[in-house]
Amino acid sequence: MEKIIDENKQGESIVLAQNPKNTRKLYIESYGCQMNFADSEVVASILAKEGFNTTDRLEEADLVLVNTCSIRDKAEQTVRKRLEKYNAVKRHNPKMKVGVLGCMAERLKSKFLEEEKIVDMVVGPDAYKDLPNLLQEIDEGRNAVNVILSKDETYGDISPVRLNTNGINALVSITRGCDNMCTFCVVPFTRGRERSRDPQSILEEIQELVDKNYKEVTLLGQNVDSFLWYGGGLKKDFDKASEMQKATAVDFAKLLDMVATKFPKLRLRFSTSNPQDMHENVLLIMAKHQNICNHIHLPVQSGSNRILKEMNRLHTREEYFSLIDKIREILPGCGISQDMIAGFPTETEEDHQDTLSLMEYVKYGFGYMFTYSERPGTTAARKMEDDVPEPVKKRRLAEIIALQRKHSAIGTKAQLHTIKEILIEGTSKKSDTHWKGRSSENTVVVFPKENYQPGDFVNVKIIDCTSATLIGEAIGLSENN
Repeated sequence: MEKIIDENKQGESIVLAQNPKNTRKLYIESYGCQMNFADSEVVASILAKEGFNTTDRLEEADLVLVNTCSIRDKAEQTVRKRLEKYNAVKRHNPKMKVGVLGCMAERLKSKFLEEEKIVDMVVGPDAYKDLPNLLQEIDEGRNAVNVILSKDETYGDISPVRLNTNGINALVSITRGCDNMCTFCVVPFTRGRERSRDPQSILEEIQELVDKNYKEVTLLGQNVDSFLWYGGGLKKDFDKASEMQKATAVDFAKLLDMVATKFPKLRLRFSTSNPQDMHENVLLIMAKHQNICNHIHLPVQSGSNRILKEMNRLHTREEYFSLIDKIREILPGCGISQDMIAGFPTETEEDHQDTLSLMEYVKYGFGYMFTYSERPGTTAARKMEDDVPEPVKKRRLAEIIALQRKHSAIGTKAQLHTIKEILIEGTSKKSDTHWKGRSSENTVVVFPKENYQPGDFVNVKIIDCTSATLIGEAIGLSENN
């Protein structure tokens, strides 16, 4: 996989404030999507009440947890290497317990516990509230497992701790699971059916963040646009809801409006959107509120209608273009980013050219690009032969990446000599004398520090750029402070 911009801290251990009454140490690492990072904050909150303080020193941990990703084979292999490291440390510290959380736990439960015997505990994404019971099991010398998928668990009643936070940006989960059943994707099998969180609990969590002076929140879900709250329950059961439930239901556009209205000084983002579920109402709400960022992450995966059908993506190339046109019409200058898969089963050169031509039409700001990785249990793995040779996949991916770099450069050059409102997130990775932040369109911007501070909203004049980064100079605080 290649990312033109990667802001996730893959595999980074996470630490929060210490409670002097807690006597045990927890070391937790997260891999994969932002949902996993948000889930780790839920886990740390639950375990803090069980006597655990977090640590960034693996060697001193009583409990080591890795929150895992199953989206590609490479992600799983990375976690396996980490488990080898944990077990090497465990030989010197036999009291240390090791647990696997998340999507790999759901997928490989028996292999980890029974066949390979490399962990003590396996916990699926819907079972984190059962951690106190599972800990008691392993404390008494037994292996522990709970990978039951829930129809209603959203963790809406748990206030997540913020791990390794900059105190500025926070993630707030609004949905869990996915119903879309794309043939390449393991998420419906590892995270279960789609259900939405009570809007009131979302507003309360965001209020806590605002009270702590956070400046930006990202609303998270596997598919945020299909958010639908009607009093609880699975989205697929909405047709059985009462007339009153249907009349008072809250969809994503309404939720976005509620959050933006209640917190007018808070910058809002959301991810991820599915083209088949994104409706004009959401775009109109984005246009209505200045504090909703002008950026949409809109995975397409392929530009070929034939491949889209094989993937069970419930939209066509033409429908995707219509949505892009609608976004450009309602939200001029909106940043749009993509996910793309090269070398899906049966993909021909013509299909690949369709992907490149789709990219030429949209000209994405940045993207997340993969070669196809067969995931056990998915429809594609069961029914389709992974028949595109690896060298062909890599060559097609290289062409996709090259085109994306070209478009990213076009996008950043188009912003030269404009003024952007930037939320300062921290020091630039490349220069201690520069701040780093992001524009509303989600482009990284760096500029000299002067007297500004993290968390400030600053108007920055763009004077130079690379293909992925804007370089500017501050002209003053914005009105949003």
